[in-house]
Amino acid sequence: MPSATILIYLCPLLLILLAYTLRQKKRERRGRARLTEASQAGLTEPVSIHPSIDLALCCGSGACVAACPEKALSIINGKAMLTDPAHCIGHGACIEACPVEAIQLVFGTEKRGMDIPQVSQSFETNVPNIFIAGELGGMGLIRKAAMQGKQAIDSIKKKNNICQEFDVIIIGAGPAGLSASLAAKEQQLNYLTIEQEDSLGGAIYKYPRNKVAMTQPVTLPIIGEVAMYDISKEELLNFWLRTLDEYKLNVNFHERMESISKIEKGYEVKTSKSIYRTANVLLAIGRMGTPRKLDVKGEDQSKVVYRLVDPEQYCNQHVLIVGGGDSALEAALSISEQSGTTVTLSYRSESFGRVKVKNRDRLQEAQERNQLTVLLQSSVMEIGFDTVDIKLSSQEIIKIPNTAVIVCAGGILPTPLLKEIGVMVDTYYGTAKPSNL
Repeated sequence: MPSATILIYLCPLLLILLAYTLRQKKRERRGRARLTEASQAGLTEPVSIHPSIDLALCCGSGACVAACPEKALSIINGKAMLTDPAHCIGHGACIEACPVEAIQLVFGTEKRGMDIPQVSQSFETNVPNIFIAGELGGMGLIRKAAMQGKQAIDSIKKKNNICQEFDVIIIGAGPAGLSASLAAKEQQLNYLTIEQEDSLGGAIYKYPRNKVAMTQPVTLPIIGEVAMYDISKEELLNFWLRTLDEYKLNVNFHERMESISKIEKGYEVKTSKSIYRTANVLLAIGRMGTPRKLDVKGEDQSKVVYRLVDPEQYCNQHVLIVGGGDSALEAALSISEQSGTTVTLSYRSESFGRVKVKNRDRLQEAQERNQLTVLLQSSVMEIGFDTVDIKLSSQEIIKIPNTAVIVCAGGILPTPLLKEIGVMVDTYYGTAKPSNL
């Protein structure tokens, strides 16, 4: 009788254990399949900032896997693993979800280093009263950039460093700069925000039309939490424009910062329109302000640009897209849908290792429909008036008709500017940055 009683109570536990084991095995098979797929597609390199998991600490709870909105993590052998590196955008939700603090965000990889300015926990650089927030400091995610803009202003307020003209000059009106502007207004600081473009938004302003720009809510000074799920570039820019108008933010557009010089009581900021004196400077500029160029003959022609604004302007043209990231693929795909357009996509590597799966799938479908031409392991040698010379993997140089070139090779750190100011830069190879992300 006691044995039967024990069996009655044991059976449900065994069934629960069996169901759990089967679910774990199914989850692990799915993770291994994703890892194999990413490896076969050459998608093994994270784009920039990404999680590094300490396997000795990881308990395999799966909390990080569930928290990742990009589905970049899986459980394999009872441990968390980055199985879809190209999907990761470094938002850090996995860190917050991990119950044993086994995850940290790192920059670059062992093969590909990433240059990051030295920034303290308060977002101050090694140069006193010069602050950095957002993409320039390695954080391109809109939500986190906005958070950093506010935190940088909070740090400036705490320093109580007063100047006769401005308390702070904010350079850049992207998410970090606009959030900083709101925070400065909230903190009753005497501030001015300078933007070299004719509109706000930073890198978002340069996105192609209708590109999804925001997928998570963001908390902004004065305004509070704003729910933003799968909204387009246009919707996000309209929100920022309404904010600019409603809160009367002090932003000067079409004004380029040219130099920052130390003076007795702060800094002198020279722009294309004026000279300002300020106690503090917040650099909220992006990396795309300094686009990476090809450095080939003919690149100085007006037909060569470094971002796509409107695909329709390329109707009935021969267009060359150069690059292997999401922006390059999205530009090639959107332009190839225009009437009478011939599109060639040139990339120096053997595969598109840093793109979203949906973009890679769309590109393959477009190739199968002969909608565009893809030249992998190729490089632009010379840009002529109405042609482009491209070297193929076979070392053969071909000449193709061309009326427009769009270089989507990303941006580079404005190192000369930083060096001139005195800001030190470190290169990270899959290592963590001592900063408040």
